[in-house]
Amino acid sequence: MRIKKEINFSKNLFWATITLLAISLAFSLLFQTGKAPLELSISDLVTRINKGEAEKITIRGNDLFIDLKNEERAVAKKESEAGLTETLNNYGVNSAALQSVNLEVKEPGGWRFWAEILIPTLLPLIIIGAMFWFIFSQAKAGAGQAFSFGKSNLKMFGAFKDRLTFKDVAGLKEAKQELEEVVDFLKNPKKFLEMGARIPRGVLLMGPPGTGKTLLARAVAGEANVPFFHISASEFVEMFVGVGAARTRDAFQTARKAAPSILFVDEIDAVGRERGAGLGGGHDEREQTLNQILVEMDGFERDTNVIVLAATNRPDILDRALLRPGRFDRRVILDLPDIKDREEILKIHSKEKPLGKDVDLRKVAVRTPGFSGADLANLMNESAILAARHNRKLVSQDDLYSSVEKVLLGPERKGRVITQKEKEITAYHEAGHALVAASLKDADPVHKVSIVSRGRAGGYTLKLPTEELHLRSRTQFLTDIAVALGGYVAEKMVFGDMSTGASSDLKEASRVARALVTQFGMSEKLGPQTFGETQELVFLGKEISHERNYSESVAAKIDEEVKVFIDHAYDLTKKIISSRRQVLKAIASALMEKETLEQEDFNKIVGGFKLKPLGI
Repeated sequence: MRIKKEINFSKNLFWATITLLAISLAFSLLFQTGKAPLELSISDLVTRINKGEAEKITIRGNDLFIDLKNEERAVAKKESEAGLTETLNNYGVNSAALQSVNLEVKEPGGWRFWAEILIPTLLPLIIIGAMFWFIFSQAKAGAGQAFSFGKSNLKMFGAFKDRLTFKDVAGLKEAKQELEEVVDFLKNPKKFLEMGARIPRGVLLMGPPGTGKTLLARAVAGEANVPFFHISASEFVEMFVGVGAARTRDAFQTARKAAPSILFVDEIDAVGRERGAGLGGGHDEREQTLNQILVEMDGFERDTNVIVLAATNRPDILDRALLRPGRFDRRVILDLPDIKDREEILKIHSKEKPLGKDVDLRKVAVRTPGFSGADLANLMNESAILAARHNRKLVSQDDLYSSVEKVLLGPERKGRVITQKEKEITAYHEAGHALVAASLKDADPVHKVSIVSRGRAGGYTLKLPTEELHLRSRTQFLTDIAVALGGYVAEKMVFGDMSTGASSDLKEASRVARALVTQFGMSEKLGPQTFGETQELVFLGKEISHERNYSESVAAKIDEEVKVFIDHAYDLTKKIISSRRQVLKAIASALMEKETLEQEDFNKIVGGFKLKPLGI
């Protein structure tokens, strides 16, 4: 509101300045048209009259306008107390010469008369008044801002064009069911109250970024026929103590006036982090704001029909008092979509995009495990951009596949110049990954192998599971380590040397091997126990401390067990590549020629050698 007032004032001041300049310009043109008149004194005028040079004298008040016979114009002033003839006689004018001059008397009047009087009088007053008005308006705006500092920037959903409902949200069946009951509570509270059921105070949406928390909140706004207010939790916190608590009170008071209503607080972890974990003690602004939220949600005043809907990516750092029943009664967990949900999400985001006849969204869903809803929306958008870039009218299956890889790894870098030797090393490196994956029965099938650089990767092997897995076995982890070492072993065996291209593979293999020992209890020597505790400084929101709850001797045993897993996978990978060297060469040669092998092409090459799958 303040910004709008400042814009209006600036606009008015601009037009006022333009108007004054236009008036000044008009008067300057009116009063100074043509050549400037000659200014004469009374004695000069008498001399001119006596010489017979004056033709006409116009008298307007004390001003004299003289028309000379040489077509010049002149001006003069007479005495205010005496007439013109009297003044001229006092200066010795020739009476005969004066009789030959045409004298004309005009009374001052009309708009020019009033303009000459009013403009010099009123213009300073107008300027002074405008200055005082500007000063007082600024003071008033400052005072209004001071009184509205504790007001929350609460926004209300009204009638908007892109209205969403639960039908527009693919997947998330359990989450939608929980929220449908909340909407039903507000629409038909009687049937719940008759059963003695209490309306839930708060619903917390928890899940990784991009899983649809804000989207579900918008769907609730579209479904509910009650006022829906929304605000970001970061808007509560200011540098001044007490402002966050005041804005919290104002937000809840606004929602109560419109009850029954829904108040949506996005990213509530901005103010809801665990108390006493930061550097500011118990009196910092964030904790004061959290205390006020706790009181507003479940304090002494319990008679309220306001449901608080909140979303967060970090439920682990929220204060326990905020999560207890009576405040956030329901916790709705949003997981990453499975293959069926991914297909439905892709269908929703493809409604306004012209798809080719070859497009199979099921195959795209197979290639996108671990993608969130936001990732899938970005994928469809990238595919449409790619099709438009190549001046195509329809989005093809290849566009979708390329977009999958772009979202995963980054854009293609075909312009990157590499030597023939580097290209050969990359081809054998990726062929080693693909060969080991095709040789182990517990490995995910290979969908694509490429030596085209994407992002920071010189090449990549795309392996995707055949079904959604929520649990992984020890054998599957060991298989992953062996596949990760495939490129390293292939380079060493073919070229007798190693390059930096395997650094990320070795890092991943070491991470998985250490997790098997310290987190999953899969070491036969150390047994079913975990080692080490990761501590987190909640105030900073990062895992910055790792506590060793074991001795130095146990640490040495952990390192030994990690090496056992790595060595076992390395020996298996070396055995596969050495015994199937011809297959490795065939895959690398095809990559050198085509640069990219799709699943069908890869299976043809491997199928010709009739490989038998091996176990760990």
